[in-house]
Amino acid sequence: MTNVKQVVQVRLLPTPEQASALLATLHTCNAAASWLSGQMRTHRVFRKFDVHKRFYTELREQFGLGAQPAIRVIGKTVDAYTTLRANLTAGNYGPPGSDRRRKVENTPIVFRLHAAQPFDARCLSWQLGDVGREGTVSVWTTAGRLRNVRIVGNPGHLALLRSRTAIGETDLLHRDGVWLLHAVVENPEAAQQDPANGFLGVDLGIVNIATTSDGDRFSGARLNRYCKRQQRIRKRLQAKKTSSARRLLKKRHRKEARFAADVNHRISKTIVAEAERTGRGIAVEELTGIRDRVRLRKPQRATLHSWAFAQLGQFLTYKAQQAGVVLAQVDPAYTSQTCHACGHVDKRNRRSQAVFHCGRCDFVGHADHNAAHNIAARGVVRWGEVMRPDAAPILAAS
Repeated sequence: MTNVKQVVQVRLLPTPEQASALLATLHTCNAAASWLSGQMRTHRVFRKFDVHKRFYTELREQFGLGAQPAIRVIGKTVDAYTTLRANLTAGNYGPPGSDRRRKVENTPIVFRLHAAQPFDARCLSWQLGDVGREGTVSVWTTAGRLRNVRIVGNPGHLALLRSRTAIGETDLLHRDGVWLLHAVVENPEAAQQDPANGFLGVDLGIVNIATTSDGDRFSGARLNRYCKRQQRIRKRLQAKKTSSARRLLKKRHRKEARFAADVNHRISKTIVAEAERTGRGIAVEELTGIRDRVRLRKPQRATLHSWAFAQLGQFLTYKAQQAGVVLAQVDPAYTSQTCHACGHVDKRNRRSQAVFHCGRCDFVGHADHNAAHNIAARGVVRWGEVMRPDAAPILAAS
Protein backbone atom coordinates (compact mmCIF):
# COMPACT_ATOMS: atom_id res chain seq x y z
CA MET A 1 0.00 0.00 0.00
CA THR A 2 1.42 3.40 -1.00
CA ASN A 3 1.36 6.53 1.14
CA VAL A 4 -0.16 9.93 0.41
CA LYS A 5 1.97 12.91 1.41
CA GLN A 6 0.24 15.75 3.23
CA VAL A 7 1.66 19.13 4.27
CA VAL A 8 0.74 20.37 7.75
CA GLN A 9 1.25 24.05 8.61
CA VAL A 10 1.94 25.29 12.15
CA ARG A 11 2.96 28.72 13.37
CA LEU A 12 6.12 29.46 15.32
CA LEU A 13 5.99 31.93 18.23
CA PRO A 14 9.67 32.69 18.89
CA THR A 15 10.96 35.24 21.37
CA PRO A 16 12.80 38.26 19.87
CA GLU A 17 16.16 36.55 20.52
CA GLN A 18 14.97 33.31 18.95
CA ALA A 19 13.54 35.21 15.95
CA SER A 20 16.90 36.92 15.38
CA ALA A 21 18.68 33.54 15.40
CA LEU A 22 16.14 32.05 12.97
CA LEU A 23 16.43 35.03 10.62
CA ALA A 24 20.23 34.83 10.63
CA THR A 25 19.96 31.11 9.86
CA LEU A 26 17.73 31.72 6.84
CA HIS A 27 20.08 34.43 5.55
CA THR A 28 23.15 32.21 5.96
CA CYS A 29 21.59 29.11 4.39
CA ASN A 30 20.25 31.02 1.39
CA ALA A 31 23.53 32.88 0.89
CA ALA A 32 25.27 29.50 0.95
CA ALA A 33 22.76 28.10 -1.57
CA SER A 34 23.33 31.06 -3.92
CA TRP A 35 27.10 30.64 -3.68
CA LEU A 36 26.80 26.90 -4.33
CA SER A 37 24.50 27.57 -7.30
CA GLY A 38 27.17 29.80 -8.87
CA GLN A 39 29.85 27.15 -8.33
CA MET A 40 27.64 24.45 -9.85
CA ARG A 41 26.98 26.62 -12.91
CA THR A 42 30.65 27.58 -13.31
CA HIS A 43 32.00 24.03 -13.01
CA ARG A 44 28.99 22.39 -14.74
CA VAL A 45 28.44 20.00 -11.83
CA PHE A 46 24.77 19.22 -11.14
CA ARG A 47 24.55 15.65 -9.78
CA LYS A 48 23.97 15.59 -6.03
CA PHE A 49 26.74 13.07 -5.36
CA ASP A 50 29.27 15.08 -7.41
CA VAL A 51 28.24 18.38 -5.79
CA HIS A 52 28.59 16.90 -2.31
CA LYS A 53 32.00 15.42 -3.10
CA ARG A 54 33.36 18.65 -4.59
CA PHE A 55 31.86 21.49 -2.52
CA TYR A 56 30.73 20.05 0.85
CA THR A 57 33.87 20.90 2.82
CA GLU A 58 34.27 24.39 1.37
CA LEU A 59 30.55 25.10 1.91
CA ARG A 60 30.81 24.25 5.62
CA GLU A 61 34.03 26.19 6.16
CA GLN A 62 32.93 29.32 4.34
CA PHE A 63 29.45 29.66 5.90
CA GLY A 64 29.85 27.88 9.22
CA LEU A 65 27.13 25.32 8.57
CA GLY A 66 26.70 22.09 10.47
CA ALA A 67 27.01 18.77 8.68
CA GLN A 68 23.31 18.08 8.23
CA PRO A 69 22.30 21.68 7.34
CA ALA A 70 25.05 21.69 4.69
CA ILE A 71 23.57 18.52 3.19
CA ARG A 72 20.11 20.14 3.17
CA VAL A 73 21.51 23.22 1.40
CA ILE A 74 23.09 20.97 -1.25
CA GLY A 75 19.84 19.07 -1.71
CA LYS A 76 17.85 22.30 -1.98
CA THR A 77 20.15 23.72 -4.65
CA VAL A 78 20.32 20.50 -6.68
CA ASP A 79 16.51 20.22 -6.59
CA ALA A 80 16.22 23.80 -7.86
CA TYR A 81 18.32 22.93 -10.93
CA THR A 82 16.31 19.74 -11.47
CA THR A 83 13.14 21.83 -11.55
CA LEU A 84 14.80 24.33 -13.90
CA ARG A 85 15.77 21.56 -16.34
CA ALA A 86 12.23 20.20 -16.27
CA ASN A 87 10.82 23.64 -17.08
CA LEU A 88 13.32 24.09 -19.92
CA THR A 89 12.40 20.69 -21.36
CA ALA A 90 8.70 21.55 -21.14
CA GLY A 91 9.31 24.81 -23.01
CA ASN A 92 8.12 27.03 -20.17
CA TYR A 93 10.92 29.53 -20.87
CA GLY A 94 10.37 29.71 -24.59
CA PRO A 95 11.75 27.78 -27.58
CA PRO A 96 15.47 27.02 -27.94
CA GLY A 97 17.39 30.13 -29.01
CA SER A 98 14.90 32.63 -27.58
CA ASP A 99 16.29 35.50 -25.51
CA ARG A 100 14.39 34.49 -22.36
CA ARG A 101 15.50 30.86 -22.55
CA ARG A 102 19.11 31.84 -23.25
CA LYS A 103 19.13 34.17 -20.24
CA VAL A 104 17.72 31.46 -17.95
CA GLU A 105 20.21 28.87 -19.22
CA ASN A 106 23.22 31.15 -18.69
CA THR A 107 22.27 32.68 -15.34
CA PRO A 108 22.86 30.81 -12.05
CA ILE A 109 19.90 30.42 -9.73
CA VAL A 110 19.86 32.98 -6.91
CA PHE A 111 17.96 32.32 -3.67
CA ARG A 112 16.16 35.07 -1.79
CA LEU A 113 17.55 35.69 1.70
CA HIS A 114 14.10 34.94 3.17
CA ALA A 115 13.50 31.81 1.06
CA ALA A 116 12.32 28.69 2.89
CA GLN A 117 14.94 26.34 4.29
CA PRO A 118 14.28 22.58 4.62
CA PHE A 119 15.18 20.70 7.79
CA ASP A 120 15.05 17.01 8.64
CA ALA A 121 14.69 15.12 11.92
CA ARG A 122 18.36 15.71 12.79
CA CYS A 123 17.96 19.49 12.52
CA LEU A 124 14.45 19.89 13.95
CA SER A 125 12.57 17.83 16.54
CA TRP A 126 9.02 18.11 17.88
CA GLN A 127 7.65 18.11 21.44
CA LEU A 128 3.87 18.10 21.07
CA GLY A 129 2.55 16.66 24.33
CA ASP A 130 -0.63 14.59 24.43
CA VAL A 131 -3.44 17.05 23.60
CA GLY A 132 -4.07 20.70 22.79
CA ARG A 133 -3.17 23.10 20.04
CA GLU A 134 0.28 24.07 21.33
CA GLY A 135 3.71 22.49 21.61
CA THR A 136 7.40 23.26 21.18
CA VAL A 137 10.17 22.46 18.73
CA SER A 138 13.94 22.26 18.94
CA VAL A 139 15.68 23.62 15.84
CA TRP A 140 19.27 24.09 14.68
CA THR A 141 20.43 27.64 13.98
CA THR A 142 23.75 29.27 13.21
CA ALA A 143 23.70 30.61 16.80
CA GLY A 144 23.28 27.13 18.28
CA ARG A 145 20.40 24.82 19.01
CA LEU A 146 17.18 26.65 19.98
CA ARG A 147 15.08 24.64 22.41
CA ASN A 148 11.48 25.07 23.54
CA VAL A 149 10.42 27.34 20.65
CA ARG A 150 6.64 27.61 20.99
CA ILE A 151 4.33 26.53 18.18
CA VAL A 152 0.58 26.78 17.74
CA GLY A 153 -1.66 25.22 15.12
CA ASN A 154 -4.96 23.65 14.22
CA PRO A 155 -5.79 20.94 16.82
CA GLY A 156 -6.51 18.46 14.04
CA HIS A 157 -3.15 19.14 12.38
CA LEU A 158 -1.26 18.76 15.65
CA ALA A 159 -3.17 15.55 16.38
CA LEU A 160 -2.03 14.29 12.99
CA LEU A 161 1.59 15.13 13.85
CA ARG A 162 1.27 13.40 17.23
CA SER A 163 0.02 10.23 15.56
CA ARG A 164 3.16 9.93 13.45
CA THR A 165 6.26 8.24 14.79
CA ALA A 166 8.35 9.96 12.10
CA ILE A 167 7.73 13.38 10.53
CA GLY A 168 9.39 14.00 7.18
CA GLU A 169 11.01 17.12 5.80
CA THR A 170 9.99 20.37 7.48
CA ASP A 171 10.40 23.77 5.82
CA LEU A 172 11.06 26.91 7.86
CA LEU A 173 9.38 30.00 6.37
CA HIS A 174 9.32 33.69 7.26
CA ARG A 175 6.43 35.39 5.48
CA ASP A 176 4.98 38.83 6.17
CA GLY A 177 6.57 38.88 9.62
CA VAL A 178 5.13 35.47 10.55
CA TRP A 179 7.22 32.35 11.23
CA LEU A 180 5.78 29.09 9.87
CA LEU A 181 6.71 25.42 9.70
CA HIS A 182 5.48 23.23 6.84
CA ALA A 183 5.83 19.59 7.88
CA VAL A 184 5.36 16.66 5.50
CA VAL A 185 3.55 13.62 6.87
CA GLU A 186 2.59 10.43 5.08
CA ASN A 187 -0.88 8.95 5.32
CA PRO A 188 -1.60 5.40 4.15
CA GLU A 189 -3.62 5.46 0.95
CA ALA A 190 -7.10 4.03 1.42
CA ALA A 191 -7.88 0.76 -0.32
CA GLN A 192 -9.06 1.59 -3.82
CA GLN A 193 -12.72 0.77 -4.35
CA ASP A 194 -13.84 -0.66 -7.66
CA PRO A 195 -16.09 1.90 -9.45
CA ALA A 196 -18.99 -0.54 -9.73
CA ASN A 197 -21.47 2.26 -10.50
CA GLY A 198 -19.43 3.91 -13.23
CA PHE A 199 -17.71 7.26 -13.21
CA LEU A 200 -18.61 10.80 -12.24
CA GLY A 201 -17.49 12.99 -15.14
CA VAL A 202 -16.06 16.44 -14.39
CA ASP A 203 -15.77 19.12 -17.07
CA LEU A 204 -13.54 22.08 -16.19
CA GLY A 205 -14.06 25.56 -17.57
CA ILE A 206 -13.97 29.28 -16.92
CA VAL A 207 -17.64 30.34 -16.81
CA ASN A 208 -18.28 27.22 -14.75
CA ILE A 209 -15.15 26.09 -12.91
CA ALA A 210 -16.43 22.51 -12.77
CA THR A 211 -19.56 20.77 -14.04
CA THR A 212 -20.34 17.17 -13.14
CA SER A 213 -22.27 14.58 -15.11
CA ASP A 214 -24.90 14.71 -12.33
CA GLY A 215 -25.66 18.27 -13.39
CA ASP A 216 -23.96 20.05 -10.48
CA ARG A 217 -22.28 23.27 -11.61
CA PHE A 218 -19.70 25.17 -9.61
CA SER A 219 -20.16 28.59 -11.10
CA GLY A 220 -17.20 30.87 -11.69
CA ALA A 221 -19.27 34.08 -11.69
CA ARG A 222 -18.20 35.08 -8.17
CA LEU A 223 -14.61 34.13 -8.93
CA ASN A 224 -14.59 36.12 -12.19
CA ARG A 225 -15.94 39.20 -10.41
CA TYR A 226 -13.24 38.82 -7.77
CA CYS A 227 -10.46 38.37 -10.35
CA LYS A 228 -11.60 41.38 -12.39
CA ARG A 229 -11.65 43.52 -9.26
CA GLN A 230 -8.13 42.32 -8.41
CA GLN A 231 -6.97 43.18 -11.94
CA ARG A 232 -8.33 46.72 -11.64
CA ILE A 233 -6.61 47.22 -8.29
CA ARG A 234 -3.33 45.78 -9.61
CA LYS A 235 -3.47 48.11 -12.60
CA ARG A 236 -3.89 51.18 -10.39
CA LEU A 237 -1.12 50.10 -8.01
CA GLN A 238 1.29 49.26 -10.83
CA ALA A 239 0.74 52.72 -12.31
CA LYS A 240 1.83 54.39 -9.04
CA LYS A 241 5.31 52.73 -9.00
CA THR A 242 5.92 53.53 -5.33
CA SER A 243 7.38 51.35 -2.58
CA SER A 244 4.07 51.18 -0.72
CA ALA A 245 2.29 50.21 -3.95
CA ARG A 246 4.77 47.37 -4.52
CA ARG A 247 4.20 46.10 -0.97
CA LEU A 248 0.44 46.16 -1.48
CA LEU A 249 0.79 44.33 -4.81
CA LYS A 250 2.74 41.55 -3.11
CA LYS A 251 0.19 41.30 -0.31
CA ARG A 252 -2.79 41.21 -2.67
CA HIS A 253 -1.17 38.54 -4.85
CA ARG A 254 -0.96 36.20 -1.85
CA LYS A 255 -4.53 37.01 -0.86
CA GLU A 256 -5.78 36.09 -4.33
CA ALA A 257 -3.79 32.83 -4.26
CA ARG A 258 -5.33 31.89 -0.90
CA PHE A 259 -8.81 32.65 -2.24
CA ALA A 260 -8.28 30.43 -5.29
CA ALA A 261 -6.87 27.60 -3.15
CA ASP A 262 -9.90 27.77 -0.84
CA VAL A 263 -12.31 27.57 -3.80
CA ASN A 264 -10.38 24.63 -5.27
CA HIS A 265 -10.41 22.83 -1.91
CA ARG A 266 -14.17 23.18 -1.54
CA ILE A 267 -14.90 22.07 -5.10
CA SER A 268 -12.61 19.03 -4.96
CA LYS A 269 -13.92 18.00 -1.53
CA THR A 270 -17.54 18.08 -2.76
CA ILE A 271 -16.78 16.09 -5.91
CA VAL A 272 -14.79 13.39 -4.10
CA ALA A 273 -17.45 13.07 -1.37
CA GLU A 274 -20.19 12.57 -3.98
CA ALA A 275 -18.17 9.95 -5.87
CA GLU A 276 -17.40 8.10 -2.63
CA ARG A 277 -21.04 8.20 -1.51
CA THR A 278 -22.34 6.78 -4.79
CA GLY A 279 -19.61 4.18 -5.30
CA ARG A 280 -18.23 5.74 -8.48
CA GLY A 281 -14.85 6.81 -9.78
CA ILE A 282 -13.98 10.31 -10.99
CA ALA A 283 -13.15 11.05 -14.61
CA VAL A 284 -11.47 14.37 -15.45
CA GLU A 285 -9.92 15.71 -18.60
CA GLU A 286 -6.14 15.76 -18.87
CA LEU A 287 -4.97 19.14 -17.59
CA THR A 288 -1.52 19.10 -19.20
CA GLY A 289 -1.20 21.83 -21.81
CA ILE A 290 -4.64 23.35 -21.19
CA ARG A 291 -3.26 26.87 -21.71
CA ASP A 292 -1.71 25.86 -25.04
CA ARG A 293 -4.68 24.09 -26.59
CA VAL A 294 -7.48 26.45 -25.46
CA ARG A 295 -8.19 29.43 -27.73
CA LEU A 296 -9.99 32.34 -26.08
CA ARG A 297 -10.81 35.95 -26.73
CA LYS A 298 -8.49 38.50 -25.18
CA PRO A 299 -10.76 39.44 -22.22
CA GLN A 300 -10.85 35.76 -21.14
CA ARG A 301 -7.11 35.09 -21.35
CA ALA A 302 -6.26 36.76 -18.06
CA THR A 303 -8.88 34.64 -16.29
CA LEU A 304 -7.51 31.45 -17.86
CA HIS A 305 -3.91 32.19 -16.90
CA SER A 306 -4.77 33.37 -13.38
CA TRP A 307 -6.77 30.29 -12.38
CA ALA A 308 -4.97 27.29 -10.88
CA PHE A 309 -6.36 24.42 -12.97
CA ALA A 310 -3.38 22.23 -12.10
CA GLN A 311 -3.96 22.92 -8.40
CA LEU A 312 -7.59 21.78 -8.71
CA GLY A 313 -6.37 18.60 -10.39
CA GLN A 314 -3.84 18.00 -7.60
CA PHE A 315 -6.50 18.50 -4.92
CA LEU A 316 -8.83 16.06 -6.67
CA THR A 317 -6.00 13.52 -6.96
CA TYR A 318 -4.86 13.47 -3.34
CA LYS A 319 -8.38 13.68 -1.89
CA ALA A 320 -9.44 10.78 -4.10
CA GLN A 321 -6.41 8.77 -2.94
CA GLN A 322 -7.25 9.42 0.70
CA ALA A 323 -10.87 8.33 0.13
CA GLY A 324 -9.98 5.28 -2.00
CA VAL A 325 -11.81 6.70 -5.03
CA VAL A 326 -10.51 5.86 -8.51
CA LEU A 327 -9.51 8.92 -10.55
CA ALA A 328 -9.00 8.58 -14.30
CA GLN A 329 -7.66 11.25 -16.66
CA VAL A 330 -9.12 11.06 -20.17
CA ASP A 331 -8.47 12.73 -23.51
CA PRO A 332 -10.65 15.88 -23.66
CA ALA A 333 -10.67 16.08 -27.49
CA TYR A 334 -14.13 16.85 -28.91
CA THR A 335 -15.96 16.28 -25.62
CA SER A 336 -17.70 19.65 -26.05
CA GLN A 337 -18.69 18.86 -29.68
CA THR A 338 -19.92 15.27 -29.19
CA CYS A 339 -23.53 14.45 -28.36
CA HIS A 340 -23.55 12.03 -25.44
CA ALA A 341 -26.98 10.70 -26.53
CA CYS A 342 -26.14 9.61 -30.09
CA GLY A 343 -22.38 10.15 -30.43
CA HIS A 344 -22.64 12.67 -33.29
CA VAL A 345 -19.56 14.93 -33.50
CA ASP A 346 -19.86 18.37 -35.06
CA LYS A 347 -18.51 21.72 -33.92
CA ARG A 348 -21.88 23.25 -34.86
CA ASN A 349 -23.47 21.23 -32.06
CA ARG A 350 -22.00 23.72 -29.61
CA ARG A 351 -24.31 26.63 -30.38
CA SER A 352 -22.90 28.88 -27.64
CA GLN A 353 -20.96 28.67 -24.41
CA ALA A 354 -23.96 27.25 -22.55
CA VAL A 355 -26.16 25.65 -25.23
CA PHE A 356 -25.60 22.27 -26.88
CA HIS A 357 -27.99 21.26 -29.68
CA CYS A 358 -27.28 18.06 -31.57
CA GLY A 359 -27.80 18.36 -35.31
CA ARG A 360 -28.62 14.65 -35.67
CA CYS A 361 -30.90 13.61 -32.79
CA ASP A 362 -32.07 17.09 -31.74
CA PHE A 363 -30.86 16.64 -28.15
CA VAL A 364 -30.72 20.00 -26.34
CA GLY A 365 -28.90 20.56 -23.06
CA HIS A 366 -26.25 22.49 -21.21
CA ALA A 367 -22.95 22.27 -23.07
CA ASP A 368 -20.80 21.67 -19.98
CA HIS A 369 -23.20 19.01 -18.67
CA ASN A 370 -23.07 17.22 -22.02
CA ALA A 371 -19.25 17.34 -22.01
CA ALA A 372 -19.20 15.92 -18.46
CA HIS A 373 -21.31 12.95 -19.68
CA ASN A 374 -18.77 12.29 -22.45
CA ILE A 375 -15.90 12.49 -19.96
CA ALA A 376 -17.68 10.02 -17.66
CA ALA A 377 -18.11 7.56 -20.57
CA ARG A 378 -14.42 7.89 -21.47
CA GLY A 379 -13.57 7.24 -17.82
CA VAL A 380 -15.30 3.84 -18.07
CA VAL A 381 -13.31 3.03 -21.20
CA ARG A 382 -10.07 4.21 -19.59
CA TRP A 383 -10.68 2.10 -16.50
CA GLY A 384 -11.30 -0.92 -18.70
CA GLU A 385 -7.96 -0.36 -20.41
CA VAL A 386 -6.22 -0.14 -17.02
CA MET A 387 -7.84 -3.31 -15.68
CA ARG A 388 -7.56 -5.23 -18.95
CA PRO A 389 -4.42 -4.10 -20.80
CA ASP A 390 -5.03 -6.77 -23.44
CA ALA A 391 -8.30 -5.01 -24.35
CA ALA A 392 -6.68 -1.59 -24.88
CA PRO A 393 -6.71 -0.36 -28.48
CA ILE A 394 -3.54 -1.02 -30.49
CA LEU A 395 -2.27 1.92 -32.53
CA ALA A 396 -1.58 1.09 -36.14
CA ALA A 397 1.98 1.58 -37.33
CA SER A 398 2.48 4.75 -39.37
